[in-house]
Amino acid sequence: MMNRAREPRKSAPPSTVLGTPLRAPQRGIIDLPVENPRRAVLLDAYGTLLEMHDPVPRLRGLLADAGHDHPEAVVAAALREEIAFYRAHHDRGRDEASLAELRRDCARVLAAALGGDAPPPAPLALMLVDSLRFSLHPDALPALDALAAAGLPLAVVSNWDCGLPGVLAGLGVADRFAAVVVSAVVGVRKPEPAIFRRALTALGVEPAAALHCGDLAAADCAGARRAGVRAVLLDRLGTAADGPCPRIATLAELPALACA
Repeated sequence: MMNRAREPRKSAPPSTVLGTPLRAPQRGIIDLPVENPRRAVLLDAYGTLLEMHDPVPRLRGLLADAGHDHPEAVVAAALREEIAFYRAHHDRGRDEASLAELRRDCARVLAAALGGDAPPPAPLALMLVDSLRFSLHPDALPALDALAAAGLPLAVVSNWDCGLPGVLAGLGVADRFAAVVVSAVVGVRKPEPAIFRRALTALGVEPAAALHCGDLAAADCAGARRAGVRAVLLDRLGTAADGPCPRIATLAELPALACA
């Protein structure tokens, strides 16, 4: 369940959602006023800004505490099946109700992979979400600071369920972004250009005035370019194949590119 949110910690969220007062952090597009910015930066979430800590040890412990003790290798294999299911279906999580149902279905997949020795779907779904721990990549916050200092409005463009704004709020960075655009709410996922265009509309910028950064060549680079947006590939490990987009090894290199 790679891209799901825990209950967010308290954080100052953006002030409006599509022009209306913000009622909850778990929305698909968070929109703040931007006064005719000359340039803007779009950012992928998972793998670019965020990383997830290994959920297997915590999930195994939660299962054991509930009377369902499994070897770590069994839990890891079951979680891989659940993650594959989630990745194929995360766009079902359009709002709180549909996200809760998606999580229960993910729990059913996990329980079946554990051989049926698991709690019922509802409590297992809570354990599954509780096992997820996200953090910012070490280079993320300094890059966000530098981009803000340069006066560049920012947006997140991500293939994620509607819980992503809650994840960002829990990490204390939700108010860094003038828009958070997620595939589950928009109805299209990267590399479709429409999801990038929604972010551009929220920011009020033309495609040529924006730069997108992500860690997946097909979803991020190719998708952004199809929308007319400049793109740069984040390749922290230096293992990406050569492609049409320039590569950076760290987000520390992004502000200079965005201002070039």
